[in-house]
Amino acid sequence: MLTSSVSNQVGAALGAQAFPIIGPVGVVAIRQFVTAIVLAPIAHPTLRGLRKDQWRPIIGLVVVYSVMNLSLYTAVSRIGLAMAVTLEFLGPLIVAIASSRRIIDVACAILAAVGVIVLTDPGPTTDVIGIACALLAATAWGVYILLNRSLGQRLPGLQGTATASLLTAMVWIPIAIAWFAVHTPTVMSIVLAVACGLMASAIPYAADMLALRRVPAQMFGTFTSLNPVWAALAGWLLLHQALRPNEWAGIALIILSNALVSTREFRAAKKSIAK
Repeated sequence: MLTSSVSNQVGAALGAQAFPIIGPVGVVAIRQFVTAIVLAPIAHPTLRGLRKDQWRPIIGLVVVYSVMNLSLYTAVSRIGLAMAVTLEFLGPLIVAIASSRRIIDVACAILAAVGVIVLTDPGPTTDVIGIACALLAATAWGVYILLNRSLGQRLPGLQGTATASLLTAMVWIPIAIAWFAVHTPTVMSIVLAVACGLMASAIPYAADMLALRRVPAQMFGTFTSLNPVWAALAGWLLLHQALRPNEWAGIALIILSNALVSTREFRAAKKSIAK
């Protein structure tokens, strides 16, 4: 989970640097292709023999991958990395609260939400489109968690993720041809988009699939509250966005929330193993 969250935000910051040349659509297109190229040889996905109950989450992920990535990067281009990722976090936060039956999980999710608010110090904005795109990404991310967990229980290894990534890349081929015919990419923009694809798609998708086989959905949802932290740090280091005192305070609250959840789950796992 830690690998997924760090890699995702560093990749997003790298991809944002290519926006002036190829825009969010161009970055997302290359990201989809890179993900398929990396995961397909590893997992050897096959479309033959898939059952109906396996096809449903795969098709769902094809839609979610496209909507989640395009809406998030559109939001990043309009309202900035930290704010976009923070709003996107509402998706897994809702999953964490809705799927929990324990007070401590709900309390930790609320603490993480407070940390997110303190971190970003949100105020009035006129960019309704940017906010709407971030909220759409949040919805897609919540659905992604549930679909990925479901698919991980139906297909072994990374076959489900690789199959969905391969189909997503195929869907994006005509979109990419039309887009790059108008927006000519430079070598550097392609390099940045490829790095984004590796760090924000290939690595997180694989890590998430493996993690969701081992941890409850609510723990995964709460742990993803680290993403605004990494987004703020990536924006500071790679996009030269300085952090204010309230942002450091928000980071502390979010880390505390995740420490509480992780420590409790690890202790429960150790007790189970001991028995």
